[in-house]
Amino acid sequence: MTDQGPWGRRDGVEPDNVVRYEPRPEGKGAPKPPSQPKKAGNGRVTLIVSTLLMIGFLWFLTGSWIIAGSLMFALFVHEYGHVLAMNRLGMGPATIHVIPFLGGLAKGKREPASEWIGVLVSLAGPAFGLLAMLPLVGVWLVTGNVQWIAAAFFVAMLNLINLVPAPPLDGSKALGPVLARVHPMLERGVLLAIGVVVVAWGVMTGRWILAVFLGLAVLGHLRSGPLRGYGQPLSWGEAGKSLGLTLLTAAACGGAAVAALFGITGGDVPGAVDLVGRYLGVRF
Repeated sequence: MTDQGPWGRRDGVEPDNVVRYEPRPEGKGAPKPPSQPKKAGNGRVTLIVSTLLMIGFLWFLTGSWIIAGSLMFALFVHEYGHVLAMNRLGMGPATIHVIPFLGGLAKGKREPASEWIGVLVSLAGPAFGLLAMLPLVGVWLVTGNVQWIAAAFFVAMLNLINLVPAPPLDGSKALGPVLARVHPMLERGVLLAIGVVVVAWGVMTGRWILAVFLGLAVLGHLRSGPLRGYGQPLSWGEAGKSLGLTLLTAAACGGAAVAALFGITGGDVPGAVDLVGRYLGVRF
């Protein structure tokens, strides 16, 4: 029998299995305690609150809960297109973030391994985003409520506008590497020029939030270093395919918008042109 008490041996000999307490050093060089993982619930709450704020903002802009909810649904479909591409092309796991009053963002765990992968990821959002039109058109066909087909038109146009090569829109990430294949300064110059034009259009048409958002992006573009810090640049063949895919995606978005317009106007071409003009804030 060992003469062992609750605080050690009674004969004063320290057992072998005693865990010694070593005080942690304090000060500048002290090791940091292990970080606690973030609770998943916090991310869900942030996403829900951001989504509600965004829906309220869209309702304020459009005056219609149908259109506001449809655009929010389309935003998630668009960003999920990016997420699917990121996860498939080695950038995952990717997540969706809603930025109140501005839009959405898909964020991957890793940078793309090449510019070609970056182009595919950027085009996946607008291409996949057109699928959000299908249920809207279906509800319009059943109910005859023109707000549903109007929402489908807005979805198509937002995906089309997202292809404009102005930072930070998807078009700048799809066409920027193509321009850089010719010369890096060509990419910077073209993106800057188009960005300034889009900001001026936002100011002249009263789209102040868009103008401020893109204006800040253009300033960031001016101050940034290399526009992409990842992977292998495009080959000439990949540049040609990138340009072709971008034009094909833009044509699909434009065609979907025209089809929705004819649904609104009953095939009236002048009425459709007038609607496009009012949407863009110009008169034809």
